[in-house]
Amino acid sequence: MNEYKQQVIAFFNRRTAYDQEGERHPKEAKKLLDLVPVEEGQKILDIATGTALLAINAAQKVGANGDVIGVDFSPGMLNQARKKIANLGLNNLELIESDAESIEFAPSSFDAIFCCSALVFFPDILATLQKWYEFLKTDGYIAFSTPGENAYMSSLQMNICENLFNIKLPHILEPLNTPQKCRSILQKSGFKDIEIEIEPSGEYLNLNDRNSNFLNWRGESFYPRGNPLSQLSEVELDRLQVEYRTKLEKLATNEGVWLDRTTYFVIARK
Repeated sequence: MNEYKQQVIAFFNRRTAYDQEGERHPKEAKKLLDLVPVEEGQKILDIATGTALLAINAAQKVGANGDVIGVDFSPGMLNQARKKIANLGLNNLELIESDAESIEFAPSSFDAIFCCSALVFFPDILATLQKWYEFLKTDGYIAFSTPGENAYMSSLQMNICENLFNIKLPHILEPLNTPQKCRSILQKSGFKDIEIEIEPSGEYLNLNDRNSNFLNWRGESFYPRGNPLSQLSEVELDRLQVEYRTKLEKLATNEGVWLDRTTYFVIARK
């Protein structure tokens, strides 16, 4: 595991209340699963399964004659998933602790592959989708959810970096942050019948919340394709933070600062 992946694992190991975070994650997993016609007896792969929010529902849908495999490299998340699976008495759901980039399955193994909220974390998304394409049966479904173009302050962060330091920040959301980019990368991977549903959402944050990563950003985040901000000096990072806070203060209303959480729900077929 490289340093970036170790950071991701450590972050998700700390998410002990993931299922209860405003019910956002369970709802997103349920919606993504509902977009695909999963049937009894099918074999399903859930990549970055986390606490098995989607995998558990999929296992209940495919029934005793079907199988679901959930893959994740966060032991903390998988421990939570195992407790839920045991309490439900599910025997058709297998969890594998592994780096999803390196795991291998036989060609044409699955009727559907899901990845809820996590595809943006993969360093090489095109290669990942091409690999999943091989895992799918003919006419099988790929389904993933991903944040939109302005979600999580991404556009603001990218603009500030370019204006202050002439740095084109390879933001974690950038490869999939428009419907056009999602469609293009799926087509390059061989997929057809692409459908994209956009669900606007968000919330207001209190500008004085000193514990919010979104309000107190100083260049730190996940950058699977490299972080040029790591080369900045402490003085430059201070300047970055000040500029960011200044922009947020200008955007703030009486209700607070709007944190966009718009999500794309994307499905396609092999």
